[in-house]
Amino acid sequence: MSEGAPSTVCVRAADWVIAWDEARQAHVYLRGVDVAFAGDRIVHVGPKFSGPCSEEIDGAGLMVMPGLINAHTHPSNQPSFKGVREELGNQNFYQSGLYDGRTAFAADEDQRHWNARFAYWEMLRSGVTTVVDMSFPYPGWVEAAAESGIRVYFAPLFESRHWSVPNPHTLAYVDESDGGAAAFRKAMDTIEEAERNNSGRLHGMIAPMAVDTCDKGLLLEALQTAREKKYPIHLHAGEAVMEFLEITRRYGKTQIQWLEELNFLGPDVSIGHGLFLGHHSWLSWGFRDDLKILAQTGTAVSHCPTVFGRYGITMENFGAYARAGIPLGIGTDTHPHNIIEEMRHAIIAGRIADKRIAGGRTIDSFNAATIGGARIALRPDLGRLEVGAKADLVLVELTDPSMMPIYDPIRSLVFTAADRAVRDVYVDGKIALKNRVAPGIDIGDVAEKVQIMQRRAAARTQERDHSKRTAAEIAPLTLPLG
Repeated sequence: MSEGAPSTVCVRAADWVIAWDEARQAHVYLRGVDVAFAGDRIVHVGPKFSGPCSEEIDGAGLMVMPGLINAHTHPSNQPSFKGVREELGNQNFYQSGLYDGRTAFAADEDQRHWNARFAYWEMLRSGVTTVVDMSFPYPGWVEAAAESGIRVYFAPLFESRHWSVPNPHTLAYVDESDGGAAAFRKAMDTIEEAERNNSGRLHGMIAPMAVDTCDKGLLLEALQTAREKKYPIHLHAGEAVMEFLEITRRYGKTQIQWLEELNFLGPDVSIGHGLFLGHHSWLSWGFRDDLKILAQTGTAVSHCPTVFGRYGITMENFGAYARAGIPLGIGTDTHPHNIIEEMRHAIIAGRIADKRIAGGRTIDSFNAATIGGARIALRPDLGRLEVGAKADLVLVELTDPSMMPIYDPIRSLVFTAADRAVRDVYVDGKIALKNRVAPGIDIGDVAEKVQIMQRRAAARTQERDHSKRTAAEIAPLTLPLG
């Protein structure tokens, strides 16, 4: 090996490899082949690699697959909601706990980096190598992301107005005095700070908060900035019935119709959730061609089934969106940040909503977590194993009992094993998870910090809740204390 050349790691004769077939434009299984990467790029996928290797990994009993992409999540607040939000919903808001839950149990801003670290660890454990992190800027965000070893798309949130819940049956909007201009500047400053980090794994995404919290002017300014700087764009839309009702009240059209009117949609745009659009059965709305608009404009949808399933809500339906030709990504949105379980829930919920097995296919879910997420990030070098792609890859332990017996390893992983079988994770060719341990995250210390944060938040819910409820009243324990 020449002096100064990057070291080459080779996985020898892996039992199964999920490789990218350029001719088919699809993932394919390969058996007993080598996967090699040098520096941050894959250099070989196929029969025996003859080049020099600085490290060889015995591929017997392993599956090599591309790193998974979490296309929508909020790591700065979700871990401290564990045990609280799972049964928190509001019948007055069509079952959603979104609005009440955003205020109760809120973590202190200067402590949110512990939540982020916990979430990044959960993601690595389930094979995520890239995450779209949508958070309102907070101290320590860049440091937490850089230390984790994961690839992070910083999507700092900003808005023209924010939600307010003055009582259990009213959703109000409180305008920002400057229309969100300062928040947008702060978001751009945060992205610039992240991209200056020497890890090389921190990138930017423009993320106006939501279709109902952003004015036309702010959306168009964000769109123009994103396209000038060639950043991907992400916007919450179709997240709740309350949002749909508000947009149709303001504009007399669906969220997707209004965004199309603004020329906001396109291949560089992804919509967070996209459930409650004109066709959803809960709405009985006359216009039902939102999916056609999304497909025609090439606009992606990041689907997060778990958080909605907990409210009794589902997309109608995952299979229909895929068949319509809409680019799809998968996100966790909430805890646990287990992308493989999220893939399973997307399949099953899609089948239930469609009342047939075609409502959710395993391949659609796997594509969403790989090439679909790469599309959302505008990164054709992610989410696939091929020469020249980024060396973001996952080693799955096929000998873990949760994977056995093996007929189709993707199905075994998605429907049964999930994170239990994920052994090693590489990001940019560097180890981010080794033998199920993330060297960049002291998870024992982080978990203790998150526990303290949750206790502090629980102690002050009466100060924040619209009805002055205690933590025990907001989220009663499953069993009474004896």
